[in-house]
Amino acid sequence: MKIVMIHGQNHRGSTYHMGKILASKLAEDKDVVEFFLPRDLPHFCLGCYSCIEDETKCPYWNEKVKILDAMEKADLFIFTSPNYCMAPSGAMKSFLDLMFDNWMVHRPKKWMFEKRAIVLSASAGASCKKTVGTIKDSLFYWGVPYIKTYSLAVQAMNWQMVNPEIKDKIENKLSRLAAHMNCQKQPRVGIKTRFIFFVMKKMHAASWDASPTEKLYWESQGWLGKERPWKN
Repeated sequence: MKIVMIHGQNHRGSTYHMGKILASKLAEDKDVVEFFLPRDLPHFCLGCYSCIEDETKCPYWNEKVKILDAMEKADLFIFTSPNYCMAPSGAMKSFLDLMFDNWMVHRPKKWMFEKRAIVLSASAGASCKKTVGTIKDSLFYWGVPYIKTYSLAVQAMNWQMVNPEIKDKIENKLSRLAAHMNCQKQPRVGIKTRFIFFVMKKMHAASWDASPTEKLYWESQGWLGKERPWKN
């Protein structure tokens, strides 16, 4: 299994360690590619809409394309972000903003509909629900059909201080998640994704686009007809 890990922090805290534990249960080190934010994409979206006309025109395309190329080759995405003020880290949120053109409402990538993902988060005490939920929402609207989340308040400010009993709990949970993820079959695209895609198809057919280039993109993929990104 090939894995891409996208860490919403440069430091290696509790959330990072959770991601590494999961990855080690699924793949050898040589099959895991890691990106750290903001190190590997240290920018904020400018709202310039250049990507809507042509994704390569994004001012930060050279950094974005390295991550996208790795994601296309991967079987599984592992997103990790600590809980910062009841939300993902600023670096992770910036990454999601910079990838907004991949949403189904704009120009989704066909290969996204073949991927699996898991989103992990740890906090010192507060709920991580909004942290994992924000990332999960983007993944869903990119078209990723199989998404799992796991979060936990570890009651510690770093991994070294986490109680051994909590570490055992994390280990057991991630072992169960790994057992479900270790599957070579293409994930099934669910009803919700199909419905959203149908709504977006109708919208583009009616030319309710951010730009005419979006309708042209959908036409070129055959999606305004009977073609679907989850069908070979």
